[in-house]
Amino acid sequence: MMIEEKPEKNSGYEWWAERTKKLLDEQKVSWPLLKTNYENLANIQTRVFTFDDFEIKIQFNPDRIKSSSADVSDNAIKFRKCFLCSDNLPEEQNGLVFNKHFSILSNPYPIFPEHFTISKRNHTPQTIIGNFSELLDLTRSLGKYYTLFYNGPQCGSSAPDHMHFQAGTKNIMPIEYEFNRIVNKLPLAAIGNGKIEVRFFEEFLRYFISFESRNKGELLFAFKTFVNAFKKISAPHIEPMMNLTASYQEDIWRLIIFPRQIHRPRQFFADTKEQLLISPAAVDMSGLFITPRREDFEKIKQDDVIDIFKQVTITKEYFEFLRKKIGEIFI
Repeated sequence: MMIEEKPEKNSGYEWWAERTKKLLDEQKVSWPLLKTNYENLANIQTRVFTFDDFEIKIQFNPDRIKSSSADVSDNAIKFRKCFLCSDNLPEEQNGLVFNKHFSILSNPYPIFPEHFTISKRNHTPQTIIGNFSELLDLTRSLGKYYTLFYNGPQCGSSAPDHMHFQAGTKNIMPIEYEFNRIVNKLPLAAIGNGKIEVRFFEEFLRYFISFESRNKGELLFAFKTFVNAFKKISAPHIEPMMNLTASYQEDIWRLIIFPRQIHRPRQFFADTKEQLLISPAAVDMSGLFITPRREDFEKIKQDDVIDIFKQVTITKEYFEFLRKKIGEIFI
């Protein structure tokens, strides 16, 4: 059941964050599976690998096995029901209608203390192109408590046929609480025009780019520039591979983009002894590796983390190309 509610007059955009938090509380009462899986979060285990200026967390979370091991081939998608379409949602699942086009749903297989899937109400393919403006609107509305993230259809999305974002409790992923510290380690200052700041990160095992601005129009233009540049070095006719996170604090949007080279590392496909069932998506790229199997959680080493990031992130040559093209808009 989709609940269509509207903020009271003059209640402000933060109304959505409060109502979304309330939705999860309601679902914990009415949906036994969701209640049980959130209780199971108390039993998850975490390891930490420390590097010079940052850390990578490893989370053992067996409830995420379906997502991590999902078959996202064209053939598999073709012959399964879309689990994000309203007709196929569990009977117990309720949601909030956001701006007519999206449904905010409690995620029954959480990574975070509060975890939501925000799906388009119509069955349309997973693509950030054409949906970026709404991501910014959602981020501002939910930013009091939550960080939003997007997984491209070829790099982490378990539903590449249905457009959706996710939202999780703020400051759980290392990239969030480390951001200000690692910015101070950058050799180059931010570039921008007084309305937006753009930074490029390359000393943290993977390449990523941040945009920060109070101005939605500036973010729309900068992101369009990034996408157009990335298309030039990506396979034709498909969306460039990327994960991203978006947060909103002190009236400023912060977008972090992880350009990708491949979806899954060779360890995912290795024989049993060498296999690590890790399928990097936005959460993993943000420093929180999800391991749904205990054996992977126990045997993964720091060198494995380094190697996995090296495989899935773009090359230095491509990163420098993106740096150059984005920088041209500020000349």
